[in-house]
Amino acid sequence: MGDLMTRALLSKMSAFLVLTFMSLPLRAGEAPKVVVTIKPIHSLVARLMAGIGQPQLIVDGSASPHTFTLKPSTARAINEADVFIRVSDTLEPFTRKIVSSLPSAVTVVTLIDAQGVKLFDQRHGGTFEKHVHGHEEANAEGHAEEAEDHDEDGKDGHIWLDPVNAKAIVAASAKAIAKRYPEYAEKLRQNEAAIDADLDALDREIATELKPVRDKPFIVFHDATQYFERHYGLQAAGSITVSPDVAPSAKRLTEVRGKIAALGAVCVFTEPDFQPNLVAAVTEGSRSRAGTLDAEGQLLTSGPDLYDVLLRGLAHNLAGCLTAPS
Repeated sequence: MGDLMTRALLSKMSAFLVLTFMSLPLRAGEAPKVVVTIKPIHSLVARLMAGIGQPQLIVDGSASPHTFTLKPSTARAINEADVFIRVSDTLEPFTRKIVSSLPSAVTVVTLIDAQGVKLFDQRHGGTFEKHVHGHEEANAEGHAEEAEDHDEDGKDGHIWLDPVNAKAIVAASAKAIAKRYPEYAEKLRQNEAAIDADLDALDREIATELKPVRDKPFIVFHDATQYFERHYGLQAAGSITVSPDVAPSAKRLTEVRGKIAALGAVCVFTEPDFQPNLVAAVTEGSRSRAGTLDAEGQLLTSGPDLYDVLLRGLAHNLAGCLTAPS
């Protein structure tokens, strides 16, 4: 009788333990749900999460973060994320409203505020005027005006184009993911160390390639490559347009033509979705050549390799155009 009661009791205890275990959240081996706004940041985070999981990218294909509009599916992905990584309100204006209404369970990483990220003010004066994007409007003369609800922070958001900033981006992302998933902390630390070493090697390679063209002035389509230029000591003399989404005035085009002539600017660099007529307008009558700079990876396939391909592409295109025979 005693044996039967013991067996019955053990059976009930076993059933209770099974039910209790089944009711617990399954964390072991669970991949973190990480959502990232743009391709260059996604590339770095994808390398950081190697062997752990894959981050989801919001702005894919040839879309621009400046004019991107959230779809219900992408908004849902952000709302359901463990960690949401973006650059800033200014660079990705579509994130402003959704970030303010996210559940408290979503950890938001705003990289422009991350420790170790070096920031530059947006360039002003001469042919570098106040930098604006699609969330600002143009008046009748074609000059940019801030929309009333826009809080301009005055900082250039293209922070990923400096490899030193890329390290800080990886560190901030690793910290946020490890805090939510401490079981992956050691793997994240190992991946971060490997990325840092790779970035150092990439930095040396690009510095060597660009050294011969440091003293050659050029014009960019819009002011998106300041971090890259300053890190490698390059000489951008101005931009054609204040914003890729705001057409430059006739006065501005005249100013750019004058600067090209005065400085003997070797190249005028467009962007993947450039307006050929604007480049022709400023280079007419000069010996300047045209090149292309893709600072956001619009023409590249997203994934862990994109960041290196992006920086090498900028270096190759700059060096190629600035050293080509006249």
